[in-house]
Amino acid sequence: MTQETILILDFGSQYTQLIARRVRELNVYCEIHPFNHFPELSDSIKGVILSGSPYSVRDGILESPDLSIFRGKLPLLGVCYGAQLLAQENGGIVEPSSIREYGRANLKNIDQTCPLVNGMADGSQVWMSHGDTIHSLPDEFEIVASTADVAVGGFHVKGEQTYGIQFHPEVYHSTEGMLLLRNFVVNICGCHQIWTPDSFIETSVDALKKRIGNDKVVLGLSGGVDSSVAAMLLHKAIGKQLFCIFVDNGLLRKNEFDKVIDSYLHLGLNVKGVDAQDTFFDALKGESEPERKRKIIGTTFIKVFDQEAHRIEDVKWLAQGTIYPDVIESVSVNGPSATIKSHHNVGGLPDFMKLKIIEPLNTLFKDEVRIIGRQLGLPSFIIDRHPFPGPGLGIRILGDITWEKVRILQEVDDIYVEGLLQHGLYDKVWQAAAILLPVQSVGVMGDERTYENVVALRAVNSTDGMTADWSHLPYEFLAKVSNDIINKVKGVNRVVYDISSKPPATIEWE
Repeated sequence: MTQETILILDFGSQYTQLIARRVRELNVYCEIHPFNHFPELSDSIKGVILSGSPYSVRDGILESPDLSIFRGKLPLLGVCYGAQLLAQENGGIVEPSSIREYGRANLKNIDQTCPLVNGMADGSQVWMSHGDTIHSLPDEFEIVASTADVAVGGFHVKGEQTYGIQFHPEVYHSTEGMLLLRNFVVNICGCHQIWTPDSFIETSVDALKKRIGNDKVVLGLSGGVDSSVAAMLLHKAIGKQLFCIFVDNGLLRKNEFDKVIDSYLHLGLNVKGVDAQDTFFDALKGESEPERKRKIIGTTFIKVFDQEAHRIEDVKWLAQGTIYPDVIESVSVNGPSATIKSHHNVGGLPDFMKLKIIEPLNTLFKDEVRIIGRQLGLPSFIIDRHPFPGPGLGIRILGDITWEKVRILQEVDDIYVEGLLQHGLYDKVWQAAAILLPVQSVGVMGDERTYENVVALRAVNSTDGMTADWSHLPYEFLAKVSNDIINKVKGVNRVVYDISSKPPATIEWE
């Protein structure tokens, strides 16, 4: 059976990726494309969703796509901005809201004969987030749901499978949002809900075999989830044709290099460990500026990786652990996004590395990558580990990097992470980090005055890293881990806890 796809046209909403995740939770494959650059229709596309947007349809900032491509040919669902666009493009009137329509609302006057909202309860809670309202609909449009403040909560175009809703079904605050999405994706679009981890592995392995043939593939392992799952998927497809390189840049966690290499070898991966610590430390000597440190680490990695890759004869492919959010974020809806920090470079291969790129995970979200990894047999300490930055401890040491600073931070980080594990807190936190600050403070140990380093502990809860709240770790745990760090790590006499959320702060300090 051809892979059934729901096409999501992105108008720049912060919730667009969440729509895709909810559709995937229904075991239906979907893809996000910019509203002004989407693939030609094919038999595999079963329906189209128009996302919300931070813009107003009244301003004309975003050029309207030709919706006649879909109208009447495929089921079509407009969400918020998408609904307003459908109405305005057909003669309806969209005006600024007279009251602020943001937050929880409750549906009423639900038309149970409409397949989109069928089964939703009267009073069902939904999430509103818009500054405009549809004040009047074209003649062929009919209202199928309202709220106390919004007459046109949802509509249907007579004689078509075209629908619009003013609320966001994809967020958890819309308590029956998944029911509505199921109505659209399964009942209206007719998707069969057969896109599962097992089906992904099976189809991906077959596709990789056909695409790669007998060629050799090289992949740079980081010890993280994405590169590890990519390696296991390729290993399942091409076996010893895959050559993995794991570079020790000296900025990994304590004992991580040996532990990860051992795990990879036990999984049967063809992996080579490279000790390049001196090369990285020489390149970083005296450098304090965060972006420069990131770029030095990235450039040095490419240099070391390229040297090792050239030792393998006749390599044709470079595999990368790129995942779907990386791909989406590299294509802006309306001009380039602001650079918060350099992180990944999708398809970013130096010209001198004449290799073809293969990205076996570039259609998956992070939670899906973890599920695939478990199916492939990866150990939990890799699959369930917290996100770890590519530059490693290099951006958790504020200021220049020295061997002594790395030693201190590795010891602090090890005590912190082990403490989280021992107290059953690790899996309750999305990401935890220890930061070595370029600050010394006065302390007293025994009867002696000390003047040593300050470390900051950071723990956040998040779903995708785009926003994050600081974790309310128990005071007793923080007291114990602080005491352990100060007593056991020579060079530290003060521990602080970071209670900033993102935004306005970021998760990492650099």
